[in-house]
Amino acid sequence: MKRTRFAAGALLGFLALASCAETPARKGTSNVQKKPFGKMPDGSAIDLYTLTNAKGMQAGIITYGGALASLTAPDRNGKYADIVLGCDTMDCYGKQTAFLGALIGRYGNRIGHGQFTLDGKAYNLPKNDGDNTLHGGPQGFDKRVWNAAEAKSPDGPALELTYNSKDGEEGFPGNLSVKVVYTLTDNNELRIDYTATTDKDTVVNLTNHSYFNLSGQGEGDVLQHEVMINAERFTPVDSGLIPTGELRAVKGTPFDFTNATAIGSRINQKDEQLQFGKGYDHNWALNKGAGGMTKAAEVHDPQTGRVMEVLTAEPGLQFYTGNFLDGTIKGKGGKVYQHRGAFCMETQHYPDSPNKPSFPSTTLQPGQTYHTTTVYRFSAR
Repeated sequence: MKRTRFAAGALLGFLALASCAETPARKGTSNVQKKPFGKMPDGSAIDLYTLTNAKGMQAGIITYGGALASLTAPDRNGKYADIVLGCDTMDCYGKQTAFLGALIGRYGNRIGHGQFTLDGKAYNLPKNDGDNTLHGGPQGFDKRVWNAAEAKSPDGPALELTYNSKDGEEGFPGNLSVKVVYTLTDNNELRIDYTATTDKDTVVNLTNHSYFNLSGQGEGDVLQHEVMINAERFTPVDSGLIPTGELRAVKGTPFDFTNATAIGSRINQKDEQLQFGKGYDHNWALNKGAGGMTKAAEVHDPQTGRVMEVLTAEPGLQFYTGNFLDGTIKGKGGKVYQHRGAFCMETQHYPDSPNKPSFPSTTLQPGQTYHTTTVYRFSAR
């Protein structure tokens, strides 16, 4: 890809995102602002929407991939910093392959061998991760331009994104109508509501691929961050990172985060699963209550005091430690995103569920409505 392909509007995008990331808005106001962020190679305009809650917290969302491009949160001293990895320009977003902040679909995570069978019919998908299909394929929802409009919410500023995925897109059956609403609540929560309907049996697994560093984006690695995951089991994988179908107990393994544990404390142990993932890149089977929203995880940065809680209606959580970040992405403000310079908490159904009948089903049928909610709640101590 030539560097000039996404150059149009780059300066506007840089100025808009820098403004949203670095300058907390006046407290007591709550609003949504729109600015141009650049253009696609075909000339399609990309916009940046900035949500500001009553406490001055801000979230920047671009229509390319519906990506969360920035998110500010206060530390224990009330100092704001942008805590998600992202780009200043469309040129950068067009070149990076890390799914920075993007909405992921139709199927988040991996489908083994790029194929599955539904209603007795085999579907072959384009492979973009060795022998597997990852995050919906090479032209998944993260590469699409979403329609955006301000949404009304009593909880804080909100943005509604919509996308219609055509029957056969990236090999998936059915016309899928998707709606995602980002709400930045006045309680310093980023809530993401996902909704989808189809006109043909299909599989759906939507998530968000934001990379977090609670010390601030580009501010070193996250190995000292302390993580709690509310799960007693995880889904071990083969060498291609496809679940074997087993649900394995975390007790006595490096995957036990039932008590808060520093990310770096066991990540380099000689464990086959860690070697397969080059670190943590696995799905945890969450301890679910009677249904509805439950707390999946909590992350604490001892340096700044920032805390992120993850609540979700999903059965699984992919905890990923930026193992493939290698310093080649220059992000916002020219900061280099180094190895393990961020972590992801991707709420989801389990990877490869369409090929694993024992896993919770990801099948969506006509007349049904797919709906799930995830909340990232921020505080400091």
